[in-house]
Amino acid sequence: MVATGAGSAPAVPARVRAIRSGAVRGLGGPGIAIAYALANPAHPERPSMLLVSAAMLVVCAMTWGFAATLAASRAEVPLRVAGVLIAILGAAELTLLDGGIAGPLGALLPFSFIFLALVTPPLAYAALGVVGAVAYWAVALLGEPAPPGYAVVYTLASSGLGYLCVRHAGALVSLRRRLAKVSAIDPLTQALNRRGFDERLEAAFAEARRSGESLTVVFADLDRFKEINDRYGHQAGDRLLTWIAGRLSQGLRAHDAVGRIGGDEFAAVLSDTGPEAATVIVQRLRDSLDGVVPVSIGHACFPYDATTPAELRRAADARVYADKTARDRPLPSPATVAMVRETVDQRAPGLRVSHRERRRRSIADMGWIALFDSCIGVLYSAAFAGEEPHRLAIGLLATAGWVVGAGLIAGAGRLSRAGGVRDIMLAYAVVMAVMGGTLSALNGGAGTVCELAILVPMPLIALSSPARVAVPVLGLYACVYAAVAVTVHAPSGWYGALHLAGAVAVSIVCGMQGRAAALQRRRLTELSRVDVLTGVLNRRGFEERFAAESARAGRGGPAISLLIYDLDGFKQVNDQQGHAAGDELLCWVAATLTANLEARDAVGRLGGDEFVVLLTEGEAGAVAEHLRDLLAERTSASMGRATLGLDGDDFDALYAHADAQLYAEKAGRGGRRRAPA
Repeated sequence: MVATGAGSAPAVPARVRAIRSGAVRGLGGPGIAIAYALANPAHPERPSMLLVSAAMLVVCAMTWGFAATLAASRAEVPLRVAGVLIAILGAAELTLLDGGIAGPLGALLPFSFIFLALVTPPLAYAALGVVGAVAYWAVALLGEPAPPGYAVVYTLASSGLGYLCVRHAGALVSLRRRLAKVSAIDPLTQALNRRGFDERLEAAFAEARRSGESLTVVFADLDRFKEINDRYGHQAGDRLLTWIAGRLSQGLRAHDAVGRIGGDEFAAVLSDTGPEAATVIVQRLRDSLDGVVPVSIGHACFPYDATTPAELRRAADARVYADKTARDRPLPSPATVAMVRETVDQRAPGLRVSHRERRRRSIADMGWIALFDSCIGVLYSAAFAGEEPHRLAIGLLATAGWVVGAGLIAGAGRLSRAGGVRDIMLAYAVVMAVMGGTLSALNGGAGTVCELAILVPMPLIALSSPARVAVPVLGLYACVYAAVAVTVHAPSGWYGALHLAGAVAVSIVCGMQGRAAALQRRRLTELSRVDVLTGVLNRRGFEERFAAESARAGRGGPAISLLIYDLDGFKQVNDQQGHAAGDELLCWVAATLTANLEARDAVGRLGGDEFVVLLTEGEAGAVAEHLRDLLAERTSASMGRATLGLDGDDFDALYAHADAQLYAEKAGRGGRRRAPA
C-alpha cells in the first residue's frame, strides 16, 4: 500500500498560491501593451489601449488580493474561468486596436495560449483554447490584412506548442506523483516507510477526530529476528520481512495502510474500526502469520484506548510486548524459509522511477516541437507560398527539420543514457536555431510566417531544459531572431521588439515553472533514497549509488569495496530500554560512520541494525577495522567485506560474500559480544 498524503489541510494555501501565480502571470500582456502605448503617443488608439490594459490589470490585482476568498469559495472555478475569458477578450481587443494580428501586439493572443497551457487543466485548456481561437480569427477578419497563411500558421503553432506544454506538464505531474509514492515506500517490503506511515496516521487521526469515527493502530513485531538472520542470513531475513508486509496488506481492506516502521517492526492504521472489529482483524492477522513466522501483535483504538496518536502508539506497543511474553515462538523451519523465498521472488517488483525519465521526455519534446514546426513549414510552402520565390528551399529545409525531429524522438531513449547528451542537445539546438533563422530569412524576415520557426521552440526549451542549458540556448535563439529582424526585414522596430519580448516573457514563465517542478522532484527523489530515521541512504539509494560507482570503477576508476556492519545485541536495547533508545543508537552509528569516511564514500542502512558502507578509496581492511573500533565506544559489531571484481561483479554478489563473512565471524565470536551501551 502507499500513502495518500498527510491530509487536506495544506490544500487551501496551495490553491491560493496557484491563483496568485496565475494573477502575476496575467500582468505580462497588459504590461507590455501599456509600455507600447506610452512609448507611442501618436498612436490613434492610444487612450483606448491604455483603458483596456488598465482594466486587465485591475482584474489581475483583484484576483491576487482576493485569492484566499476565491480558494475557499465554491465559485472558485467559474470565477477563475471568467478571469481567463477577460484576459482573452482583452488581448483580442488590444490586438484589434493595434490594427490586427500582423501588428506589433499580434502575438498577445497566441502567447496567452501558452500561458493558459501552464496553469489550466487539459480539459479546461481545450475549451478556453477554442474561445481563444475564435477571438483570434475574429481579429484576423476584422483587422488589417495579414500575409497569406499568417493566421493559419500562428493558430496551428500556438495550439501545437500549447498542447506540448500541457503534455509536458502532465508528464511532470505524473512523475511527481510517482516520486511522492516512492518517497513514502520502504524499498524492501513495498509497505509504507516510517515517514509515510506517520503521515498516513496523522491524516487518518485528524479525519477520525473530525468525523467522530473510530480508528485502530496495529503494531506487529517479528520475534527472534536476530536469530533468523544469524541462522539463515540477511537475505532470508529480508525475504521474511517482505512476506510479512504482503500478508499484513492482504489481511486488511484496500483503504487501510501497512508500514514498516523499524527493522522488524510493522504497523497498520485501520480507519473506521472500533475495538470489536479490531479484535477480529488482529486475530485474523495472527492466524495468517502463525506457523510461518513468529510475530507478536498488539493494537489500540481511538477514542477507547487513547486520544492522541502518541498515546495510540504507546498503548499498541505495550500490547505487543504483552503478547511477546505470553508464549514461546519457534524459529521458522528451513522448508518455511524456502517457501517464503520462492513466494517473494515471484512477486512483481515494486514501483520505481527512473532518474532518466525526465531527460528522455525533454529530449523527445524537443523532437516533437521540431517535427511540428517542420510540418507547419511544409504546409505553408505547399498551400500559401505560391508567390514566394524561395518556396522550394523553404519546403526542403522544413522537410530536413522534420527528419531531424523524427530522429530525435526515435532516439530519445538511447540519448537519455548517453554520457555526452548535453553536448549533443546543445549542438541540436544550434542547428535548429540556424535552420529557423534561415527559414525566416528565406521567407522575408520578421513579420512573416516562418518567423515562428525561431519563436515557437523557445518556451518549450525553457520548460524542459536545466537553466545552465536553457539560458545560452535561448540567448542564441533571441540573437538569431534579432539578426533576422535587423538585417533582413521587420515591419517595424516595435514589431520585432514586442514579438521577441513576448517569446522571452513566456519562456521565463516556462522556465520558472520548470525550475519549481525540478526542485520538487529533487526533494522527492532525495526522500525516496534516504533512510528517514538516520539520514543515510536507504536500500534504494545505496544500490543506485553502488551502481554509479561500480560503473565509474569499470571505466578505470579506483577499486571499490562493500562493508556490512551488524550491531551485536541490538534487540536487547529495544526490548529493555525502549525503541527511542534504539533509534538514538542507530542515529549515532550512522553519524559515526558518515563522519569518518571520504567524500565519495557512502553509508546506507538496509534495515534494522544493519549498515553498509561503500568504500571508493583507501585500503578496505584497515578502514573496516578503524570504523569498527569507533563503533566499539558504544556497541560491538560483526563485520563482513567484499571487493568488486575480486569477490563478485555486482551488488548482490558482493553482499552475499560480505554477509557470509559477517556470519562466519559472528559464529566464531560466539558469546563474546558486548550489548550496546
